Amino acid sequence: MKKLFIVGSGVSGLAAGVYAAKSGFDVTIFEQHNTFGGLSTGWSRKGYFFEGGMHWLTGSGKNFPLNEVWHEVGALQENNPIENRDPLYTVLDGKNNLKLFRYLDEMKNELLAYSPEDKKIIKKMYRHVKAFSHFYLPVFDVRGCKCKTPVKPDFIKLMKMLPAVLLVPKLMKTSYIDYVGKFKNENIKHLLMSVIGYRYNALSFIYTLGSFASGDCGYPHGGSIRLVKNMAETFEKLGGKICYRSKVEKIVVENGITKGIITKDGFLEADAVIVSQDTRNAIDTLFEKPVHCKWAEKMRTNLIGEQNMFICLGVKADLSKLPYSCILPLEKPLEYAGLKFNEIRINNYANYKDHSPEGCTSITCLLIGDSYDFWKKAKEDGSYKDKKAELARLFVDAVSQFIPEVKEHLEVTDVSTPLTYERYCSSYKGSWMSVWTKHGHQDDYPQTVPGISGLYFAGQRIFMPGGLPIACYSGRQAVQLLCRDTKTIFVR
Repeated sequence: MKKLFIVGSGVSGLAAGVYAAKSGFDVTIFEQHNTFGGLSTGWSRKGYFFEGGMHWLTGSGKNFPLNEVWHEVGALQENNPIENRDPLYTVLDGKNNLKLFRYLDEMKNELLAYSPEDKKIIKKMYRHVKAFSHFYLPVFDVRGCKCKTPVKPDFIKLMKMLPAVLLVPKLMKTSYIDYVGKFKNENIKHLLMSVIGYRYNALSFIYTLGSFASGDCGYPHGGSIRLVKNMAETFEKLGGKICYRSKVEKIVVENGITKGIITKDGFLEADAVIVSQDTRNAIDTLFEKPVHCKWAEKMRTNLIGEQNMFICLGVKADLSKLPYSCILPLEKPLEYAGLKFNEIRINNYANYKDHSPEGCTSITCLLIGDSYDFWKKAKEDGSYKDKKAELARLFVDAVSQFIPEVKEHLEVTDVSTPLTYERYCSSYKGSWMSVWTKHGHQDDYPQTVPGISGLYFAGQRIFMPGGLPIACYSGRQAVQLLCRDTKTIFVR
């Protein structure tokens, strides 16, 4: 059997590991930490569990090609059934709460009833979202790869995507902020500006709503940890090995041929290596000399990373009467780390009994935006811990205006910054996706380096804008490229 090493046991590394093991390779994954999952993770603090990696899963819907991929890698099983949350988000305004429903007619009717003056733009958004409710990530086989069971494209479904495809150029040229800014009602703006990061284009926004409307993007029971544990167990049952606390220091390439890796245990020889660690970081740090090729330079030039400050609260109060996802429209914006937030979206896990002690509630919030330099400077000048505490206080004050129990019964605060993500996952500037801006190109990368054999890349950087589905799909693609190059039959 050909010996394959994989760098990193996140979703892309585990997906690659499963497919490679199925296809007959001797596979070992090297993980720098003591557990699997990478960015798909969660953690406990004083009896409270905080979901840190997934709020919905693209490809969870049964009628989508990606759903089959999730089952092939063992991610979705009987132990994590899908919950299609609805409404998706609820604005708490103290009087008449505004809801964002996943299904089209309910979405439109709720918005029209709440803001008749926005009738024209609501109906326009409805048409856009309806077109994208037929849009999905297709799954193809790599050309030249021999597959035991080739994928057969569904051309009828592909044709149904045409109306959405025709909208792509216009939506790419419009920013997310400008698109939502056309609404007159302030609470609708708060609601819609909570869907994705504010730096994206309108295409990313409409695509996300379309995915919800299609019946996709549900939440698997058990969240991130259950998903990646399923994948890791599937991989190990196939004979794969995971070496924990084994950080890959360098990938060894000699005369254009990948020879293996260097870890704390020295040089380890392999026939091929798949790098599932953040590609942007890997091309600069994992080789004797940084990778220089056309696509690597393009990535260095074009990449805009999406960062966030992640705030977790443990509250000794039962907040199960509140919606799962609450939008809090702030009269006075929350400003910190050079960022300004006119609304806060919190995730309320009161109805998830395994997330907190009985009668208590876990709350999480993503404050999305580029704050990397702020936190880097704080780390250097010694104020990092104090600034995290200051952010937590400001956040609790803002949330308590809507939910007084948060301040009155607060037991736990936990703040992660881009430096946390950088340290834990070796992600570029602590970013976990790539921002697709107005007029921005959809930068996709080939996963191989010209002139180097036996080297492949996988992960959410490979196809814009990234995320869990791209991580998984790119792992599959990397193994198909490996099978093509080694004349091995790909098994799924």
